[in-house]
Amino acid sequence: MSVLHKCDLFLFVLIFYSSSLFSVKKPNVLLIVCDDLNDYIETLGGHPQTQTPNIRKLIESGVSFTQAHCNIPICNPSRASFATGIYPHTSQQFGFEDWDKNEILNNSRTMMDHFGKNGYHTLGTGKVMHNRDRQEWKEFGHPSDYGPFLFDGKDKIPNLSVPAPFRDDFGIIDGNFGPLENVTNKKSSDTRKNFSWITGGWRKQRAMKYISDDDRDPTGDELNAQWAVTRLRELAQSNKEKPFFMGVGFVRPHTPLIVPKKYFDRFPLDSLQLPKIKKGDAKDTFKHTVTSKEDDRSGDRGTKMYDSLVASYGGDRELALKKFIQAYLASIASVDDLVGDILQALEETSLDKNTIIIFTSDHGWGNGEKDYLYKNSLWQESTRVPLIVRAPGVSKENKECEKPVSLVDLYPTLLDLCGLPDNTMKNDKGRPLDGFSMKPFLKDPKNGKWNGPDYAITALYKWAQYYDPAFQNYSLRFKDWRYVRYENGKEELYHTAKDDHEWNNLSADSKYTGKLEEFRGQLLSIIPKSIPEKKVTNEQWKDHYFTKNPKADSNSDGVLTWPELNAHKKLVNQPKDAEYWKNNYFKKNPVSDTNGNGELSWPEFHAHKKKLFHQK
Repeated sequence: MSVLHKCDLFLFVLIFYSSSLFSVKKPNVLLIVCDDLNDYIETLGGHPQTQTPNIRKLIESGVSFTQAHCNIPICNPSRASFATGIYPHTSQQFGFEDWDKNEILNNSRTMMDHFGKNGYHTLGTGKVMHNRDRQEWKEFGHPSDYGPFLFDGKDKIPNLSVPAPFRDDFGIIDGNFGPLENVTNKKSSDTRKNFSWITGGWRKQRAMKYISDDDRDPTGDELNAQWAVTRLRELAQSNKEKPFFMGVGFVRPHTPLIVPKKYFDRFPLDSLQLPKIKKGDAKDTFKHTVTSKEDDRSGDRGTKMYDSLVASYGGDRELALKKFIQAYLASIASVDDLVGDILQALEETSLDKNTIIIFTSDHGWGNGEKDYLYKNSLWQESTRVPLIVRAPGVSKENKECEKPVSLVDLYPTLLDLCGLPDNTMKNDKGRPLDGFSMKPFLKDPKNGKWNGPDYAITALYKWAQYYDPAFQNYSLRFKDWRYVRYENGKEELYHTAKDDHEWNNLSADSKYTGKLEEFRGQLLSIIPKSIPEKKVTNEQWKDHYFTKNPKADSNSDGVLTWPELNAHKKLVNQPKDAEYWKNNYFKKNPVSDTNGNGELSWPEFHAHKKKLFHQK
């Protein structure tokens, strides 16, 4: 063969190979995110009676990460973290502030935005992020809908079946659970009230018809599932070669735990089991030691919710928890049906053959363990989340990975699976991804070569106005251990290989001093500026109790007696009255009423808060 013919043949092979290479369509992505969903999933062992056959089917087709953990166990900062791939201690997004006001997050691309910038059609519906949901997608369906709520003609109210004080203490969101049912014949002490259902987002709400389970308007989660199914079918029929990234956010099992009655009927109270709870398990824990006394919405909210729920059922702890857990299980079952609808649409359209599916939650939820009923703790119930990944041609089927991973690893995993660039910063004010690709574990769940750490790190939101990563509370979850350190230096240590319920805090046991020091050193090396011991000097104690007002040494004799100290603590921790707030915002410096007209405008109040809490 001549040299010319050889060149022609080489050129032909090169062109054919190149065209074949570029004709391979990138995989689609379907991200399904629940809210407040813990390990009450079939195969995860959280509750023996949970009913999630559709999620189980997904698990059987992919890899289930059985030690996946959130990076902060409360909605907004958790979603900010996994959507941007940045740890809370990197961005300092520990609370509910708008992401756009956080310099690091505002200058780092969310996974949705990054996929959109790299050739994907992005479309989402429901609560995937906590804010930015509409603006981050090229196409958006329905906003977050926490309803339905019972409506008395004037106000949204908790279900009539929820007793006081729980309904009064925690209101229409957290103090609200029960079946969606016909309420036209419901009666109350006020005969003027006409009950109905109302639902919708925070800004726009609508009446919701309910005659029966077969004759009613759809819930918010059902609308999101219907939208996703419709768009999947349309995408499958379109001739567009562009791959898609779809996000579907389900609110349940976030409170209020209100779903159609048929789901409650699946979990009869008389046969309902409670989770395994050790009596007095909270005694060797220290979360209560960092509770803010200045804010009634303190980090110990879960203890208050637990106490209020039990009190609402006359102190009958078993009945109280059964009532709540029934609603929680019913809410999960309702979501499972919707997941089934979406999976069926994928199969019927054959999109499942080239669509990566991620199923997860923003964090977990405690249902009475450690006398705690809420999220926002550093224990297993709050930090552990279901995480299922099915990547056609990559992931194994029906396998479990026991290695600790966290939600911050989602973003780099999707980039790796889809072959997208990993530079996600908009400019040098952003930050690179903190997580690592889990692709090695999809190929080999037991022995995959993981480039990430041997722990999952979780921070704790503490209802503060100003955040500093050095003054937060953290947990490190290893394969066989959990280490917890609070900002006041208190520690918890659990040998989870032998104590998977985290019942026995070993931090005070001298046999584990070496292990405690090892984990402490590891955590302090991770967190910026470390977590200081915050030792208080004699001069500080003197200032606090003998010099500053109100004085603890009330008779000024230079000796602090117990009655004096006790009276001082009561005075300092007493609730703030109207006079206090008047003095704080109108009389004391820095003055918020800057023009002295006796009226506090929003610009004045905002400037005052910024000066108080954001000055370095």
